Amino acid sequence: MPDDQPEWIRLACQQQGSRVCQAREHASLTQEKLAERTELGRSTIQRIEAGEGIEYAHLVAIAHALDVEVPDLVQ
Repeated sequence: MPDDQPEWIRLACQQQGSRVCQAREHASLTQEKLAERTELGRSTIQRIEAGEGIEYAHLVAIAHALDVEVPDLVQ
């Protein structure tokens, strides 16, 4: 995520990353297993959970793999 982003955007990305991490852990999946299910790289999952932002297509893939709704990951 660019350093010139406002603080509120950085915080929102961190919160979203935390939600993804919590949902993954609730599903008893490792980052590697989630990466396999979504066909994303493990480093992509790691960056998302670290709060570096997420593309919508990745968000949809993650929600599908975790059997949750997209809003559950962004609220």
